[in-house]
Amino acid sequence: MGRIGGGAAATRGFRVAALLAAAAVLSACSSFGSDVDVQRTALRTTVPADVGVSSALTGVVTTPEDHAIQGIDVSKYQGTVDWAAVRAAGVSFAYIKATEGGDRVDDRFAENWAAAKAAGVPRGAYHFYYFCRTGAEQAAWFIRNVPRDPEALPVVLDMEWNHTSPTCRRQPPAAEVQREMSSFLRIVEKHYGKRPVIYTSVDFHRDALVGAFQTHQFWLRSVAGHPSAKFSDRSFAIWQHTATGQVPGVTGFVDRNVFVGSTDNWRRFASTGF
Repeated sequence: MGRIGGGAAATRGFRVAALLAAAAVLSACSSFGSDVDVQRTALRTTVPADVGVSSALTGVVTTPEDHAIQGIDVSKYQGTVDWAAVRAAGVSFAYIKATEGGDRVDDRFAENWAAAKAAGVPRGAYHFYYFCRTGAEQAAWFIRNVPRDPEALPVVLDMEWNHTSPTCRRQPPAAEVQREMSSFLRIVEKHYGKRPVIYTSVDFHRDALVGAFQTHQFWLRSVAGHPSAKFSDRSFAIWQHTATGQVPGVTGFVDRNVFVGSTDNWRRFASTGF
């Protein structure tokens, strides 16, 4: 996700039912406005109505196409995005890269931030974490560069190992990772008034996040199988199921995601982060 890159097959995910449901979400929430696709085998996930978005993984058979609330995430690597076309395609939400570490801003953040809102696409900002700065420093940098918009989706903290960084390839122990993450999350939640979401990959979760941050919603990257098969018993709100999606309005590949809850779950998540 930090350096974000889906196929013709992915486009079929926007079925008529999904489009109608997504339109309903947009109407109800008018204030928001080299991987392979996951195998389309029947897998199980459920969202009990009384416990929110991300609870136990048993019950209803689903694939990415079964979730009506579908989204994308973008950065400068997608180039110029036609946000009106994105909305017309039935995209229900978008996350936009804002910052990285303590001194980098995505070149297209301001453009995407304004244009997505103007097109009526619910959008939120995300920060790509850097292991050579403190969580507090990175929170301050994010706040400096991302406007406080009550209509925006909850902030996302993108936690991945960055093996290819030219300046910082540290892999701190889990205790340090969690301590600095806690600092970032606390500061950002206080500033924006919504509980931040944690995005992570299979390997990073295994190394540093198992059992941690139970009061936060998670966004799980799982492009080779369903999250329930890759993340043990970790509950989640958003599933990133491919990095090779294709969506009208975006040139080339784009990450595609699904929100795993109902429309009511979505409304609560969008307004609070819970």
